[in-house]
Formats: sequence, structure tokens, C-alpha cells
Amino acid sequence: MKRHFDQAFAWRRGLRVALATAFLASTAWAATSLTPAVAQTVRIKDVANFEGVRENQLIGYGLVVGLNGTGDSLNRAIFTRESLLGMLERLGVNARTANNEMRTKNLAAVMVTANLPAFARQGGRIDVSVSALGDATSLQGGTLLVTPLMGADGEVYTVAQGAVAISGFSARGAAASVTRGVPTSGRIANGGLVEREVGFELGSLNSVRLSMRNPDFTTARRVATAVNAFLGAQAAKPLDPGTIEITVPPRYQGDTVAMLTDIENLPIQPDMVAKIVIDERNGVIVMGENVRISTVAVAQGNLTIRITETPQVSQPNPFAPGATALNGIPGQNSQTFGADGQVTQQTNQQGQFGQLGGGAQTVVVPRTQIEVDDQAGRRLAVLPSGVTLGELVSGLNALGVGPRDLITILQTIKAAGALQADIEIL
Repeated sequence: MKRHFDQAFAWRRGLRVALATAFLASTAWAATSLTPAVAQTVRIKDVANFEGVRENQLIGYGLVVGLNGTGDSLNRAIFTRESLLGMLERLGVNARTANNEMRTKNLAAVMVTANLPAFARQGGRIDVSVSALGDATSLQGGTLLVTPLMGADGEVYTVAQGAVAISGFSARGAAASVTRGVPTSGRIANGGLVEREVGFELGSLNSVRLSMRNPDFTTARRVATAVNAFLGAQAAKPLDPGTIEITVPPRYQGDTVAMLTDIENLPIQPDMVAKIVIDERNGVIVMGENVRISTVAVAQGNLTIRITETPQVSQPNPFAPGATALNGIPGQNSQTFGADGQVTQQTNQQGQFGQLGGGAQTVVVPRTQIEVDDQAGRRLAVLPSGVTLGELVSGLNALGVGPRDLITILQTIKAAGALQADIEIL
């Protein structure tokens, strides 16, 4: 008796657990179906830059030596020859002659460029890029001599030197040549030595500014709201769509770097204008998420006329009346006789033919075929009002047209006032 009671109790308990599990599952499904999709967020550091934290571009002119006969032709590249003579004179070597003729092909004039990172300190190293300036065919195996790199203010910030590494090569023979990559440009890893620093004391600033990469009023306000909520004070305010000024609160005074570290990882939801970007040359169309279209009917069709020429040769039957036979040597006076013995064609000494009588002849009969395709089978297609970008794309794809025809359709819909977006043509 007790065993039957325990079995009944276990059965009831299992039923209650099953019902509770089903109820929780249905509640979770309902909550999932009713909860709106979470908007995609990004970090502040992905949409904005801190003013002053930036790179500086450097440029210089130098010489690459040690090339295996692939350098500049000194007789044509005057600047390379003068640079070589000037360098040798500074080293105490007099290489000038009456006509300054030099025949070496083992050096090349190059332009050296680099980006000086923010807060680069004296003695640090950066990468530099080397590009041929003259008619050198390859920089493989070359070494860049000491080259000062200057900034926009004319001051020298970095000195570059080292072996040039290229990613391509060139080989040439008597009847063929092969080139892979660009052998006339290369890179020197850690080839630039920082000699001068760009003064910028970030830690002692009382206020900093955020510069938006894509200026927008809504995004700027959302960034300011997120920063104020984190700092617990009205420290951030947007000055314009692309600039947000942040006043350093007392607890971060003297430690601005810590404040920026905390701020740049705050999540925000960026906003963007409804825009369609069209590259008409390559047939590329890019539409933003907020592009909307009102209900509109569209018909697309092109008139195509195709003309095909297929001429045919018509020959007379064998032994037909009036068949001709040539009597004489071509280029001289000769005559052609018909079946009745009459002269039907005569050739003069210049090779010109003259028809003197009728008869069966070989002629070319023209045959022309004209096809007209007005695409009458295409009817009006209704594009419903799009709620999402996916529905808009599905409605446009329903027309069955290619990207280039779609460009014209979008421009026409915009002209009709049914497209709520800006169109930018590259």
C-alpha cells in the first residue's frame, strides 16, 4: 500500500514539474517575442578621436645605393647625379669632371615618407616607406643612406637609414620580361629614429575635445549624454555636430589619461542620415539603414534595335545563256564574249572593266534582318512602402534589373519624391 502511495506521489510531483517547465518555457518565448531587438552599440573610441592625439606626416629626399644595375641613369636623371656629386663632396671626395659624366647604375634617388605617431619620444623608432623618384627599375638589395625627414613646419623630426625590403621583383630577358608587385617601392621596418618630439602635455589639460569622425547632431548628443552619465556631472557638451568639449572633473585632475581611458570604452548607439551612395562608373550602390521609400509603381524597359547584315552570293547555273569567258591577259586590253558571240565586257590596260552587254553574272545579294525589342512584356511593378532596408531591397529586386538600371530607377524615384534619402554620386 505504501509503495502505491509513493508511486502516485512521484507521478503527481513529476506532473507538476512538467507543467512548471512548460509554463516557464512559454513565458520565456513570450518575453523573447515581445522584447524589441537591442540596438547595435559601438564604443566612443570607434566613432570619435581626441583632439591632439594624432599622427604627423614626415617627408624627405635621399639616395639608395647598392643596387645591381637597376638604378637611375645619371645622364637622364640630373637630380640623382647632382645629389651623388654633392654627397661625395661632403665626404671629401671630388668627383666632378669637365662634363660631370658618370656611368654608375647602382644608386637611385628616392622619396622617403613616414608617420610620426602621437607622443613619440626621442630615441624611438618608426617605419619608413621608400619610393623611387627617377627611372630605376628596382630597389632590390638597396640601402638607404642617412635621410632627414621633415614635418610641415620644416623641422627635422626623424632620421631614416637602413636596408630596403621590397615585396615585388622584376626579371627581364632578350624577348620577355616579368614583373610581380612594385619593385620600385619598399619599406624599412624601424628604419626611422625619432630625433625631435612633438610637445603636447595631455595629463595637465583642464578640458579635452572629442572630434567626431562622422559629424552628426544626434550622435554628438548621445556621446555627451553617455559621458555625463558616467562622470555623474554635466561635464560634456556638444559644441557642434563634430565637436564635444569635456571638462575634466575634480577627481580626474592631473590624471586626464585615466578619464579618457574610461570614456573611450563607453557604449553608444550612433545615428546616421538616410543616404544612398552611387558609384556610376563601377555600378556600385550602397544604401544606409534608414533609407525609406513610399509606395510607388515602377516600370522599366529599354528599346533595343538589332540590325544584322548577312549578304549572300548568287551564282548563275552551269552553261547558262550569256555565260562569259575571259580572253586576254589581266591588266592588258582584253574582251569578254557572251553566248551569242557579242562582246559583253572589256578590260583596258589599267585593269578597269566595262560592261558591254547583258548575260548571267555572279552578284552579291544583300540580306538585312531587323529585330526590335521594346520589352513590352514588362509591366508596372508596385514597390510597397519599405519598413526596413531588407524589405526595400526585396522590393527593388522584384523589378529584376541590374545595378546600372537600378541607379536610374533610384534617381527617378527620388525625382518623384517617393525616396526619403539623399543620393550622393561619386
